[in-house]
Amino acid sequence: MRRHFPPEPVSRAAIWSRRLGLLAATSAGVTVALSRAHRLDAPTALTALGVAIAVALVAMFLFGVACVGIWRWGGRGLGAAIYGFLFAALTLAWPSYLAFEALRLPVLADISTDVEDPPEFSHSRLALKIRGGYSPPNLAFAERGEQALSYPDVKPVVLDVDLEEATALVLKAAAARGWRLVEQRPPSARSGDAHIDFTDRTTVLGFDEDVTIRLRPLAGQTRVDVRAASRYGRHDFGANARRIAGFAEELQSQDDQR
Repeated sequence: MRRHFPPEPVSRAAIWSRRLGLLAATSAGVTVALSRAHRLDAPTALTALGVAIAVALVAMFLFGVACVGIWRWGGRGLGAAIYGFLFAALTLAWPSYLAFEALRLPVLADISTDVEDPPEFSHSRLALKIRGGYSPPNLAFAERGEQALSYPDVKPVVLDVDLEEATALVLKAAAARGWRLVEQRPPSARSGDAHIDFTDRTTVLGFDEDVTIRLRPLAGQTRVDVRAASRYGRHDFGANARRIAGFAEELQSQDDQR
């Protein structure tokens, strides 16, 4: 007489790990897409991403529960648990990188090549309109020492050209970096400094960030100072220092091609 053994039970933790992992990855992907398309404002996008991260952490926990259960008591569902882990890991990869950067770098969100006298953002009606009503604050750099220690390579660029040629090079370099022009201010009658304001976008979520550039005429040269500031949060995770460094490299490249 043939005996029929009941099928091994499927781990419910494994099934829910896969479901929640897939939900987290899908939610995070949709949030990023909508944020980059400017269909979600920053607070809503950050809230949605936070929920996706929380769901991914639950999926990770259930993956562990499923693995322990299957190891001890047998059963099926290891494949589902692994899928849950992979989906959750995909969701948590970028937040984990940011967490590492937050521990490694100082809490700064406003970086300048001149911390003693940082360039000031324009607060004109035109700039306010293009920025969608946002006006970057003019902050005193209380964290000068922290910036100098963490970003020693953030320095002004000195070009061996006059102010007019330097302005043209700055505009070309900014366009090559994909920056959007906000306002170009002519040289001041008092100081002779010219200013140009731009906006850039964050790499993943596409949030608008603000950049202002000051061009100061010297004897046969022009000093270019850059200030980059994040709109959201107290920590930029090193993004503004990288933004300034990338622009400086592009500006030098444009100067070499002149």
